[in-house]
Amino acid sequence: MKERLSYPFTAIVGQDEMKDALLLNTVNPSIGGVLIRGEKGTAKSTAVRALADLLPDRRVVKGCPCGCAWNAYDTACPDCKVRFDEGTATEDIVPMAVVELPLNSTEDRVAGTLDIERAITAGEKRFEPGILAKANGNILYVDEINLLDDHIVDLLLDAAAMGMNYIEREGVSYRHPSRFILIGTMNPEEGDLRPQLLDRFGLMVDIKGEQDPKKRSEIISRRLRFERNPESFVSEYADSNAELRETILSARDVVRDIVPDDRTLEMAVRLSLHLGVDGHRADLTLVKTACAHAAMDGRDTVTPEDVVAVSKLVLPHRMRKNPFQDSTLDIGGLENWMRDTLASL
Repeated sequence: MKERLSYPFTAIVGQDEMKDALLLNTVNPSIGGVLIRGEKGTAKSTAVRALADLLPDRRVVKGCPCGCAWNAYDTACPDCKVRFDEGTATEDIVPMAVVELPLNSTEDRVAGTLDIERAITAGEKRFEPGILAKANGNILYVDEINLLDDHIVDLLLDAAAMGMNYIEREGVSYRHPSRFILIGTMNPEEGDLRPQLLDRFGLMVDIKGEQDPKKRSEIISRRLRFERNPESFVSEYADSNAELRETILSARDVVRDIVPDDRTLEMAVRLSLHLGVDGHRADLTLVKTACAHAAMDGRDTVTPEDVVAVSKLVLPHRMRKNPFQDSTLDIGGLENWMRDTLASL
């Protein structure tokens, strides 16, 4: 069967905030995922599927249903640890993939399940992997995430935060790594997520269709060219996609060594307090995202300006106090406040 080609990421017209949020999470997945809210037909799914082509291949344990990383014994699943100890594990190189979660998924299908009868009778933990196992090391994409049951969303967010999935049935427990880039998309006209769930997404963007006639025309032109001859269209953007991929790989190496100074930390704290954001998750996410922003810009130091630059992705969904309050930032006013604050740091 002929491989289906994805629309190139660098061919997407506009939607800069959405693209920035996705790229920043690829640089530092611990940011906590992206929630993309917007009307139908605004390239949400296209951008998510295109993202996988920008990410590097993975070194994994061959045959592991949980996708255990080759160089991560401490976080490996129990089966892989046995194979490592016995010297029977072998390495495999696989591309990153987009794993989609269907809306009707049950908890067992998401988390996986244990064969309780075999565990009791034979003393063996036989694990039937779920979507969280398949998502390990990949992109977990949840379309219409607002239509999922809250406890399923909680399960996804818990695994994303801990990097592990824990399954317990009748006193029998099993765990496996589940580190993934979580991307949820939704149409707010069909309902919203509870504020408690919104807060647990690292970044959020609201997107709309392009209003500029020239950009809209270019969107249609590119899409028609892609549908007419996918191979030729993808080839046209191969160089720009490769360049962006190299930028991501370099930023991933750089971001590990970036240590925010006191001025950057104080800016994050002051900004959260200034906008009345509750808790400390926003402060931490601001700093992590600011470091990724600096790394994507080719710098090995982060500044207070980076904090302000990413604030429009980190804070709006944490500011809303009730369903009728708008969750937007006055960027112009924020920049004025930033200048005054920088002078006092």
